Amino acid sequence: MDAYNADVIVAGTGPSGLMLAGELRLQGISVIALDRLVEPMQQSRALGFSARTLEEFGQRGLLGEFGEMESMPGGHFGGIPLDYTIVEGGNFGVRGVPQSRTEAILSKWAVGLGADVRRGHEVVGLAQDEDGVSVEVTGPAGGETLRARYLVGCDGARSTVRRLTGIDFPGVSATIEMKMADVAGVPVRLRPTGEVSEAGMVVVLPLGPHATRVVVFERGAGVRPTQEPPTFDEVAASFQRVTGEDISTATPLWTSCFTDASRQAAEYRKGRVFLAGDAAHIHMPIGAQGISAGVGDVINLGWKLAAQIKGHAPEGLLDTYHAERHPVGARVITNTLTQRTLYLGGPEAQPLRDLFGELVRIEAVRHHLVGLVTGLDITYGAAPGGHPLLGRRLPEQDLLSGDTKTTTFELLHSGRPVLLDMFDDARLREVANAWADRVDIVTARRPEEGAPAANLLVRPDGYVAWASPAGSVDGLTDALAQWFGEPRA
Repeated sequence: MDAYNADVIVAGTGPSGLMLAGELRLQGISVIALDRLVEPMQQSRALGFSARTLEEFGQRGLLGEFGEMESMPGGHFGGIPLDYTIVEGGNFGVRGVPQSRTEAILSKWAVGLGADVRRGHEVVGLAQDEDGVSVEVTGPAGGETLRARYLVGCDGARSTVRRLTGIDFPGVSATIEMKMADVAGVPVRLRPTGEVSEAGMVVVLPLGPHATRVVVFERGAGVRPTQEPPTFDEVAASFQRVTGEDISTATPLWTSCFTDASRQAAEYRKGRVFLAGDAAHIHMPIGAQGISAGVGDVINLGWKLAAQIKGHAPEGLLDTYHAERHPVGARVITNTLTQRTLYLGGPEAQPLRDLFGELVRIEAVRHHLVGLVTGLDITYGAAPGGHPLLGRRLPEQDLLSGDTKTTTFELLHSGRPVLLDMFDDARLREVANAWADRVDIVTARRPEEGAPAANLLVRPDGYVAWASPAGSVDGLTDALAQWFGEPRA
């Protein structure tokens, strides 16, 4: 039998890689997470995450680690204002949480669960066969080859894993560039949702009590022919041309840039190698959808890999990762490119803005756009005419299990699937008992009198795989087998 260094090797320790490491350790799967950087980055391109990611962190009991956070009830779609609370659990996302803090929290969680995080280690080669993946790594002690059953590339837009695996990355190249600088020592008027003018657009956000982030798009400036970050002088000059304000006397803390380049991996899986996060999809960062799409990827993938490694995954379970997440990534790219045109397009885009302004007066359109940006409308394989929760995420709800107060999210802290018996149904528990080694069976009720209830089979990622409002067990055996394998003998 192959000698494995770990069940899974994860390349990259950004939010996606660290979240995946924690997800795997919850399931008892050994994992080595590699990153070429010797120390975690202290600068942060992302400053928050979406409503769906807020829920996913809640499902793993991580929200308390973030302390007090502020979610934004209102936001926009391409600069057109929207009330995001019109959908259940809706908000424009959490703001003011630097990516560095998110990574620190996820790293502490994953390492605390037993993940082996190795910094200063870079993937330089790989070869896979029918039993596993051999990964060539350079590190402080030189080169070595690590062996795992599976490899997951969470190593960013320029993913080495994607390149070495030969997975295509089609899409559109950059047409615009947005320069960014974190500064201190100069007062700048805040524009948290952006301010558009004929000359371009600026966003100004607070970074704690002593620093400010400025982002500037200068119309007609094009894209610099380099991947190096702009100098602060370049950022300040663009900012002055767009706003008329002089920030050149500020103290620059960090500069960076991003573009509207939008690409998606043709395959999220090739044999025993998987891609997630920016390695699988890149797009313009609007609405904190980048970090959120990556976290959504790995929460979908982690429990499926664990089931395969433990030997009870149904046939084709790993293929559902691409089938479910590739369309989600494609929708993110579509909506961010649309928002780019609405937000940053010139006079030629004004008719489109006028039309969208009319459309958002329609309630169904507002619901659709909010669900699109937040990720709250993601649906996996729901059949028309079925239960309204089937294939959708389960919102947080208060429950009583006996005399114990709990919530639907607390039941998912362990990362195991849950069968919610809301009718104290002995027949349901008898059917499900053959999967009790893999599925937690919880008898509970809603504390409110007359609250609607349904028996629910909930996947570890919080999506409903089976629902029965009348207490029936019809279809339960098939759903358990479809997602969690054959019953134990």
